Amino acid sequence: MAGESTGKKKKTGMKSFIGGTILTDERISRQFPFVVMLAMFGLALIMNRNWSEKTIRQIGDMQKELEALRSEHATISARLMDASRPSEVAKKVNEAGIGLKEPVKPPRKLVVEDN
Repeated sequence: MAGESTGKKKKTGMKSFIGGTILTDERISRQFPFVVMLAMFGLALIMNRNWSEKTIRQIGDMQKELEALRSEHATISARLMDASRPSEVAKKVNEAGIGLKEPVKPPRKLVVEDN
């Protein structure tokens, strides 16, 4: 009859799958490179997702740390501005007992003439 192959067709069923004989079937072994390629793509996809999630977690941690450092910077900057006011400096000098006094006269410019 036309269209029938002269070779014997094997049935691939559950028995051949469990027994392991399905791996020796030519139809299955021809698809092996394709299956390996799919497995490699799957592995690359999983690795990419894990890397992305790790990076996103690191970005979140860095943002939290950045906010903490910004608030610390604002606090220290405010303290420094408060401590560097002339009245605060004079108060600290008096408390330290250094013996310096605030100038009563405004500063003058010294001019040195070359002879």
